[in-house]
Amino acid sequence: MNQQTHKQRMTLMAAAVLVPLLAACGNERAGAGSASAEAGSPAERLVTGTRWNVDSVTADGTTLRAPADAHVTVKDDGRTSGRYACNHFRGEADFDGDRVRFSIDTTPTACEDEPRRTFERTLSRTLEDGALKARVNDGRLTLTTDDGATVRFSKGGDSPLHGTKWTVTLPDAEGRAHLTFDTKEGTVSGSLGCNKVNADATVRDGHITVGTPTTTRMVCEDSLMKAEKRLLRLFDTTLSYRINHRNITLTSENGTSVDAFAAA
Repeated sequence: MNQQTHKQRMTLMAAAVLVPLLAACGNERAGAGSASAEAGSPAERLVTGTRWNVDSVTADGTTLRAPADAHVTVKDDGRTSGRYACNHFRGEADFDGDRVRFSIDTTPTACEDEPRRTFERTLSRTLEDGALKARVNDGRLTLTTDDGATVRFSKGGDSPLHGTKWTVTLPDAEGRAHLTFDTKEGTVSGSLGCNKVNADATVRDGHITVGTPTTTRMVCEDSLMKAEKRLLRLFDTTLSYRINHRNITLTSENGTSVDAFAAA
């Protein structure tokens, strides 16, 4: 065997060994990449991508039930938004193992009644009290501080149009005006803030045809009567509606638009 032939054989043997090694390395990288793509702390996998409605907060041995529309949503990139009771908030969520830490900025609206004010203060303090341990069981999320304070959530879905008490969010009638659609009776009834109201209501193809309202005849303060006058524009017309979780927007053909939320 001459020297040139020997060199050629050695080159082929080296190539035969090198190819499987490169393939193995390539497979290892691909596997590592897949694991990385699926990575994420346990808390991150549990919390993100879901609107969590707040059920209650427990601190200092006292459990406070959440008002309607208290919620938290954390997107996959950590951006956080939600509502306490009166105020909305935005911020960031950072994850480490089974824990999540919130950094939150809140709107400056003052709660008018003490129960909502107390709930909001307790919830905001708990969510911003360092790292919270996250646990999900039967579709319910629990966040717990090192001191044992606990926030309990349930997964948010769209509230049904019928059978839900929709509380109107007009400032002049906050907490007093509400409407409920009854599919069996084919009606809508409730309060305009001052007077009770009832009318026929037919739902078809994403629209609600509302008949002439029947109301009581009470006279209230000017602010309530102003809100009542606006709400009456939702009657004797056809409404379009959009439900987003526990919120609804009703818009009439005459351009009147009213927001409401599902009462707890």
